[in-house]
Amino acid sequence: MPRHVREELARRLRRTKRGFREEDVQVVEGPLLKRAVSASALGNCMEWFDFGVYSYLAATIGKVFFPGASPGAQLISSFATFAAAFVVRPLGGLVFGPLGDRIGRQKVLATTMIMMAVGTFAIGLIPSYATIGIAAPILLLLARMVQGFSTGGEYGGATTFVAEYSPDRRRGFLSSWLDFGTFTGYALGSALVTVLNLALTEAQMLSWGWRLPFLIAGPLGIIGLYMRTKLEESPAFQQQLDEHEKSLAQDSAGSEFKTIVRDHWRPLLVCMGLVLLYNVTNYMVTGYLVTYQTETLDRSSGFADLLVLIGMLWIVLLITFLGRLSDHVGRRPLYAVGAVAMIVLALPSFLLLRQDGTWAPIAGVLILSTLLACFAAPSAATLPALFPTAVRYAAMGIGFNIAVAAFGGTTPLVTEALVNVTGNTLMPAYYLMAAGVIGLITVKFLPESAQVPLHGSQPMVGSRQEQRELITSSQDLYRFSQERYWPR
Repeated sequence: MPRHVREELARRLRRTKRGFREEDVQVVEGPLLKRAVSASALGNCMEWFDFGVYSYLAATIGKVFFPGASPGAQLISSFATFAAAFVVRPLGGLVFGPLGDRIGRQKVLATTMIMMAVGTFAIGLIPSYATIGIAAPILLLLARMVQGFSTGGEYGGATTFVAEYSPDRRRGFLSSWLDFGTFTGYALGSALVTVLNLALTEAQMLSWGWRLPFLIAGPLGIIGLYMRTKLEESPAFQQQLDEHEKSLAQDSAGSEFKTIVRDHWRPLLVCMGLVLLYNVTNYMVTGYLVTYQTETLDRSSGFADLLVLIGMLWIVLLITFLGRLSDHVGRRPLYAVGAVAMIVLALPSFLLLRQDGTWAPIAGVLILSTLLACFAAPSAATLPALFPTAVRYAAMGIGFNIAVAAFGGTTPLVTEALVNVTGNTLMPAYYLMAAGVIGLITVKFLPESAQVPLHGSQPMVGSRQEQRELITSSQDLYRFSQERYWPR
């Protein structure tokens, strides 16, 4: 048993003044766990299907909705609309987070699923600027804001839900399936756009082809909603460990927000630092890299699309392996190694990306994708573990969405503007290096949570055998602590 796990269990045993009993250790049923993970991952898959589609279609959307602008202004306008969804994400987190802590995770996640589907589906129905004029970009902006508002409650809720369902020893592996859904959705969206670009002419894409990927969100949303309505509430939400946390769960949203800021500001800052590291890398690779290649490096859209798609598939292959690794070596080492590698390798990656030919750009994308996988794999297990059960959903909603809105979703817009202003095509690398420095500083203050029970939750195990083993270990540990602190 790792030292940090033993210390946490010893603290709990000193509080209860006895070893664990059967009722103190929660056994998670396999079928329930699989449904929880798959239904949550599907929501992430759908969310990032949309992001993949929007990122790959940024130039086309700019021509459809901002036809009077120059190509550069069209692109920036398209990215500004993309970033607008992130402006309302913190508001969604402030609304859905406290709701999830009061009425339950499952109900809120069903709501965010249907809102995401409606917002994405609506984009596919909006007439072009040539048809309805200025109303077209306004409707696009509104649809993006609906998506952003719902997404404000989606990732924080999904990570909370899966983390609260997962056995402590496997939380990293099981939670990594959420981001497996993320990058699978992105890969599917980007692959669909790549196929459409190859199969249709530019005129057909501008006329109706760009709408098809967005319209797929309707059926996906119905499937996702059905799966989420079949879920049971998470064990951690069903049982709060003490009356103090129960009373917190009944507080108003305003008082819960004050409680989080007053009592949990340190983990909130750690959460925001890790989210900055993850999401600046994420949106650089997923939201900007295609446009960087086509608009800055003058590559064909087909080659650029294929290059980033290779990176996404590489992440899909890596992510659950790295999630499992984080259960064994810890979350902190994975983040730390990734942050140092980002500082060292960001510039070489973009130098490779700028090279002519095929293999050097592929190597650059694979390096960036590997770094992204190092941050994505442990995040869904690490971030919820920073907060106690009673405020976990709301704290995740606040910390995650503020950081994403300020630094993640704005990454394509800010990076494109920096390249245009400075004329330096390596600005994206410097931006990533800065994120790596902030991430490395944040890791210094990150408590290790691998294999540790969540704050405010019972220890979670995956079988009766594990339950018996933990009970026996706790009794031995309690006897040892008694002899150590109260020797006869």
